Amino acid sequence: MSKRIFITATNTDIGKTYTTIQLMEAFTKMGLRVGVYKPIETGVNGLPADGSLLLKHAQSLNPELKALRINDIVSLSLPLPAAPYVANKGKKIDLALFDRALEKIESLCDIVLIEGAGGLMVPVDHEHMMIDFPRYFNALTLLVTHCKLGCINDTLLSLTALKNANLPHLWVLNCRSDDENFTQVSLPYFKNNFDPLFMIGQDNTALAQALLDKINQENSKGE
Repeated sequence: MSKRIFITATNTDIGKTYTTIQLMEAFTKMGLRVGVYKPIETGVNGLPADGSLLLKHAQSLNPELKALRINDIVSLSLPLPAAPYVANKGKKIDLALFDRALEKIESLCDIVLIEGAGGLMVPVDHEHMMIDFPRYFNALTLLVTHCKLGCINDTLLSLTALKNANLPHLWVLNCRSDDENFTQVSLPYFKNNFDPLFMIGQDNTALAQALLDKINQENSKGE
């Protein structure tokens, strides 16, 4: 497995971009040159908002990325804020487009974070869903989940999908300031059933190390 991490979530607007930025900073502090890639961004009118934010932050952490432009980071920009399948009118996507972009980015970094669009079961075209991308990219999957009521169900559904697809993965909670009931209604279940339990913002270093350890573990299986 390459040092690639595919960041997905239980749904849209869960915090993939925020999590990606937090991890870029954590890996940089660990001495790694970070790179970032967002293959598809929908809801784009002008410059891709998430991609632009990711590129700016990555360039501030890794000067070797200074020559990259937004089209190097976001390969496919679509105006309709919808699943790529819908936003691209069902057209087949040539995944080689993503390979070429990743090759360019990886030549400038030690580890690359790949941010997906929406959740795992988002349709990309007639042949692919977002859950197909981690295997295609030979990447470890990081699932980001929310802390609102319903997060247990949403988390377990996505983890089951990853397990059934036999995809190596870790997961992390992204709690926000208005999730005041989380500690009472959801956290007890997670604490009793998952160890370790990672929360973005407070466990960034531990999560980054766990991701690297998982990548090394998967690599050793293939030797």
